[in-house]
Amino acid sequence: MEQTTEQSDAFVNWYQVLGIPPNANNDDLVRVYHLLAARYHPDNVETGDLEHFLEVKMAFEVLSDAATRKEFDQVAAAHSQEPLPVFLSKSFTEGVQSESNRRLGILCLLYNQRKLDSITPVLSIFQMETLMCIPREHLDFTVWYLKQKRYVTQNDRNSLSITSDGIDFVEEHLPREETVRKLLLGDGTKRAEAA
Repeated sequence: MEQTTEQSDAFVNWYQVLGIPPNANNDDLVRVYHLLAARYHPDNVETGDLEHFLEVKMAFEVLSDAATRKEFDQVAAAHSQEPLPVFLSKSFTEGVQSESNRRLGILCLLYNQRKLDSITPVLSIFQMETLMCIPREHLDFTVWYLKQKRYVTQNDRNSLSITSDGIDFVEEHLPREETVRKLLLGDGTKRAEAA
Protein backbone atom coordinates (compact mmCIF):
# COMPACT_ATOMS: atom_id res chain seq x y z
CA MET A 1 0.00 0.00 0.00
CA GLU A 2 1.48 3.33 -1.05
CA GLN A 3 0.36 5.26 2.02
CA THR A 4 2.39 3.16 4.48
CA THR A 5 5.24 5.64 4.88
CA GLU A 6 2.82 8.51 5.31
CA GLN A 7 0.63 6.70 7.80
CA SER A 8 3.12 7.14 10.60
CA ASP A 9 2.80 10.92 10.13
CA ALA A 10 -0.81 11.39 9.08
CA PHE A 11 -3.57 8.81 8.94
CA VAL A 12 -6.23 9.46 6.33
CA ASN A 13 -9.48 7.56 6.56
CA TRP A 14 -10.08 6.64 2.92
CA TYR A 15 -13.69 5.69 3.66
CA GLN A 16 -14.32 9.25 4.86
CA VAL A 17 -12.59 10.69 1.79
CA LEU A 18 -15.12 8.85 -0.38
CA GLY A 19 -17.97 9.26 2.11
CA ILE A 20 -18.78 5.56 2.23
CA PRO A 21 -19.09 3.15 5.16
CA PRO A 22 -16.38 0.53 5.74
CA ASN A 23 -18.79 -2.22 4.70
CA ALA A 24 -19.50 -0.66 1.28
CA ASN A 25 -19.41 -3.16 -1.56
CA ASN A 26 -17.30 -2.77 -4.70
CA ASP A 27 -20.21 -1.58 -6.84
CA ASP A 28 -20.87 1.30 -4.41
CA LEU A 29 -17.15 2.04 -4.22
CA VAL A 30 -16.84 2.31 -8.02
CA ARG A 31 -20.02 4.38 -8.36
CA VAL A 32 -18.99 6.89 -5.68
CA TYR A 33 -15.45 7.08 -7.02
CA HIS A 34 -16.63 7.93 -10.53
CA LEU A 35 -18.94 10.66 -9.23
CA LEU A 36 -16.25 12.26 -7.04
CA ALA A 37 -13.51 11.88 -9.64
CA ALA A 38 -15.67 13.68 -12.19
CA ARG A 39 -16.49 16.41 -9.67
CA TYR A 40 -12.89 17.09 -8.62
CA HIS A 41 -11.07 16.36 -11.89
CA PRO A 42 -8.87 19.34 -12.78
CA ASP A 43 -10.56 19.56 -16.19
CA ASN A 44 -13.88 20.33 -14.50
CA VAL A 45 -14.00 24.12 -14.75
CA GLU A 46 -16.66 24.56 -12.05
CA THR A 47 -15.62 22.14 -9.29
CA GLY A 48 -12.16 20.89 -10.27
CA ASP A 49 -9.67 20.56 -7.43
CA LEU A 50 -6.43 18.69 -8.07
CA GLU A 51 -5.71 18.02 -4.40
CA HIS A 52 -9.16 16.53 -3.77
CA PHE A 53 -9.00 14.60 -7.03
CA LEU A 54 -5.68 12.99 -6.06
CA GLU A 55 -7.02 12.16 -2.60
CA VAL A 56 -10.14 10.53 -4.09
CA LYS A 57 -7.97 8.63 -6.56
CA MET A 58 -5.71 7.35 -3.76
CA ALA A 59 -8.74 6.32 -1.70
CA PHE A 60 -10.09 4.34 -4.63
CA GLU A 61 -6.74 2.68 -5.30
CA VAL A 62 -6.44 1.58 -1.68
CA LEU A 63 -10.02 0.41 -1.23
CA SER A 64 -10.61 -1.21 -4.62
CA ASP A 65 -7.81 -3.75 -4.18
CA ALA A 66 -8.80 -6.50 -1.73
CA ALA A 67 -5.31 -6.89 -0.25
CA THR A 68 -4.65 -3.19 0.31
CA ARG A 69 -8.17 -2.69 1.64
CA LYS A 70 -7.64 -5.47 4.18
CA GLU A 71 -4.32 -3.92 5.22
CA PHE A 72 -5.93 -0.48 5.47
CA ASP A 73 -8.80 -1.87 7.56
CA GLN A 74 -6.26 -3.22 10.05
CA VAL A 75 -4.48 0.13 10.24
CA ALA A 76 -7.81 1.95 10.55
CA ALA A 77 -8.88 -0.36 13.39
CA ALA A 78 -5.69 0.48 15.27
CA HIS A 79 -6.21 4.22 14.69
CA SER A 80 -9.81 4.03 15.85
CA GLN A 81 -8.47 3.25 19.32
CA GLU A 82 -6.54 6.55 19.44
CA PRO A 83 -7.94 9.99 20.22
CA LEU A 84 -8.32 12.40 17.34
CA PRO A 85 -5.63 15.12 17.49
CA VAL A 86 -8.08 18.01 17.53
CA PHE A 87 -9.36 16.76 20.90
CA LEU A 88 -5.87 16.90 22.37
CA SER A 89 -5.67 20.65 21.88
CA LYS A 90 -5.97 23.06 24.80
CA SER A 91 -9.32 24.33 23.54
CA PHE A 92 -10.88 20.98 24.47
CA THR A 93 -9.26 20.61 27.85
CA GLU A 94 -8.83 24.08 29.34
CA GLY A 95 -10.62 27.37 29.64
CA VAL A 96 -14.15 28.67 29.43
CA GLN A 97 -14.70 27.31 25.93
CA SER A 98 -13.80 23.70 26.80
CA GLU A 99 -17.37 22.65 27.66
CA SER A 100 -18.80 24.32 24.57
CA ASN A 101 -16.10 22.68 22.45
CA ARG A 102 -16.92 19.26 23.94
CA ARG A 103 -20.54 19.71 22.91
CA LEU A 104 -19.53 20.68 19.40
CA GLY A 105 -17.03 17.83 19.31
CA ILE A 106 -19.65 15.24 20.18
CA LEU A 107 -22.09 16.69 17.68
CA CYS A 108 -19.45 16.69 14.93
CA LEU A 109 -18.49 13.08 15.62
CA LEU A 110 -22.15 12.06 15.48
CA TYR A 111 -22.73 14.20 12.37
CA ASN A 112 -19.89 12.44 10.57
CA GLN A 113 -21.06 9.04 11.78
CA ARG A 114 -24.58 9.75 10.48
CA LYS A 115 -23.19 10.81 7.08
CA LEU A 116 -20.78 7.91 6.83
CA ASP A 117 -23.05 5.09 8.00
CA SER A 118 -26.79 5.72 7.89
CA ILE A 119 -27.47 2.12 8.91
CA THR A 120 -25.52 2.44 12.18
CA PRO A 121 -25.45 6.20 12.85
CA VAL A 122 -24.54 5.84 16.52
CA LEU A 123 -21.45 6.05 18.70
CA SER A 124 -21.21 4.64 22.21
CA ILE A 125 -20.01 6.66 25.18
CA PHE A 126 -16.92 4.42 25.20
CA GLN A 127 -16.19 5.32 21.57
CA MET A 128 -16.61 9.01 22.41
CA GLU A 129 -14.31 8.65 25.38
CA THR A 130 -11.68 7.01 23.17
CA LEU A 131 -11.95 9.43 20.23
CA MET A 132 -12.02 12.53 22.43
CA CYS A 133 -9.58 11.38 25.12
CA ILE A 134 -12.03 12.70 27.68
CA PRO A 135 -13.20 10.49 30.56
CA ARG A 136 -16.86 9.54 30.47
CA GLU A 137 -17.34 11.27 33.83
CA HIS A 138 -16.39 14.53 32.11
CA LEU A 139 -18.78 13.79 29.25
CA ASP A 140 -21.83 13.14 31.48
CA PHE A 141 -22.76 16.81 31.81
CA THR A 142 -22.12 17.41 28.11
CA VAL A 143 -24.32 14.49 27.05
CA TRP A 144 -27.05 15.53 29.49
CA TYR A 145 -27.06 19.04 28.01
CA LEU A 146 -27.18 17.77 24.41
CA LYS A 147 -30.08 15.44 25.26
CA GLN A 148 -31.97 18.27 27.00
CA LYS A 149 -31.57 20.47 23.91
CA ARG A 150 -32.73 17.52 21.78
CA TYR A 151 -29.54 17.64 19.71
CA VAL A 152 -28.85 13.97 20.43
CA THR A 153 -30.81 10.90 21.40
CA GLN A 154 -29.64 7.91 23.38
CA ASN A 155 -30.80 4.38 22.61
CA ASP A 156 -31.33 1.49 25.02
CA ARG A 157 -27.65 0.51 24.66
CA ASN A 158 -26.57 4.04 25.69
CA SER A 159 -25.30 4.85 22.22
CA LEU A 160 -25.82 8.37 20.94
CA SER A 161 -27.06 9.62 17.59
CA ILE A 162 -27.51 13.14 16.31
CA THR A 163 -30.99 14.53 15.64
CA SER A 164 -32.03 16.86 12.86
CA ASP A 165 -31.90 19.73 15.39
CA GLY A 166 -28.32 18.73 16.18
CA ILE A 167 -27.43 18.70 12.50
CA ASP A 168 -28.93 22.17 12.05
CA PHE A 169 -26.98 23.44 15.07
CA VAL A 170 -23.67 22.09 13.74
CA GLU A 171 -24.24 23.48 10.26
CA GLU A 172 -25.21 26.90 11.63
CA HIS A 173 -21.98 27.05 13.66
CA LEU A 174 -19.68 25.85 10.89
CA PRO A 175 -18.86 29.29 9.46
CA ARG A 176 -17.62 30.84 12.73
CA GLU A 177 -16.31 27.94 14.80
CA GLU A 178 -12.81 26.84 13.72
CA THR A 179 -13.07 23.71 15.90
CA VAL A 180 -16.27 22.63 14.16
CA ARG A 181 -14.72 23.33 10.76
CA LYS A 182 -11.73 21.08 11.56
CA LEU A 183 -13.96 18.25 12.71
CA LEU A 184 -16.45 18.42 9.86
CA LEU A 185 -14.04 19.04 7.03
CA GLY A 186 -11.72 16.24 8.02
CA ASP A 187 -8.84 18.18 9.58
CA GLY A 188 -9.72 16.66 12.93
CA THR A 189 -9.79 13.12 11.62
CA LYS A 190 -6.29 13.09 10.19
CA ARG A 191 -3.53 11.99 12.48
CA ALA A 192 -1.55 15.18 12.22
CA GLU A 193 0.29 16.93 15.00
CA ALA A 194 -2.12 18.18 17.65
CA ALA A 195 -2.62 21.92 17.81
